Order: sequence, then C-alpha cells, then structure tokens
Amino acid sequence: MSRRSGNCVRCCLVIFAVVSALAVCGPALFWRFKKGVSLGDNKSSCPPCNCDCPPPLSLLKIAPGLANLSVTDCGSNDPDVKQEMEKQFVDLLTEELKLQEAVAEEHLRHMNITFGDAKRVASQYQKEAEKCNAATETCEEARERAEALLIKERKVTSLWERRAQQMGWEGE
Repeated sequence: MSRRSGNCVRCCLVIFAVVSALAVCGPALFWRFKKGVSLGDNKSSCPPCNCDCPPPLSLLKIAPGLANLSVTDCGSNDPDVKQEMEKQFVDLLTEELKLQEAVAEEHLRHMNITFGDAKRVASQYQKEAEKCNAATETCEEARERAEALLIKERKVTSLWERRAQQMGWEGE
C-alpha cells in the first residue's frame, strides 16, 4: 500500500511539473509557432508604423540610486565596513586564524570539563559498585552461615525426635 501511494505521489508530481512547464513556456511557443506558420504576404500588406512613441525609460531615470552600485563603492559610507575593507588579505587571514583558534580552545575547554565530569561520575559509580559487591558478599556469607545453622538445627531436631520416639512419644 505504501509503495502504491508513493508511485501515485510521484506520478502526480510529474504531471504537475509538465503542466507547470507548459504554463510557463506554452504562450511563448504558441506565438513563435503562430509567427512561423503565418504567410509572408501578411507582412507586405501591413504598412509600416509611424508613431511618436517616447523612448523607453532607462534604469538611470527609473532608479538613479541603482546605477551608483559597485563593489568598490559598497559600504563606503559605513566606517566599520570601510575599515574592514581596507585591511590587507594577510591581516584578514590572521584574524580568521585567531578566531578559529579561539573557537578550538573553547571547544577543548568544554570537552575537558565534560571529560572531567564523566570521570567523576564514573568514579562515583565505581565506588557504588564496590559497596554493592561488598554488601552482596556479606549477604552471601550470612546466607551460608544461616544455611549451616539450619542444617545443624535439623540434625539436633532429628536427634531429639528419635530420642522422644524411643521413650514412647508417637508424634503429632
């Protein structure tokens, strides 16, 4: 089901791309095709146009500020940008290296702090594990002693029961 819906989405995207391409390029292709099909007679039957149209507006007249843009002029009014642009290439590289060194030192400091914290937590867990192991050993020793005492007590109980039966006790 997932593969089928994926194919459906892919098909829809392809159809959408084709329709979009036709919508963008279609009118230009239509007029070019229409121009190419028209007969040569129509051009000669149409008299030349005599019109007093004004010349097209230039970019300088529409937006005079745009013509003043250039790379050398960029930021000349801003003193910070001007000072930055006057620096030599070597100075810029030196400054970049210093910045990268500062970032690396900060990263190293953070890593050392994190490593120290990890060592401290690991040591704490090690101490807790040692306490747990010691408590487990103590518990195990106590269990073994209790088991030995229980066996000894059963032997004594069995001995007393036999003596009681020999003296005539019939039990419960």
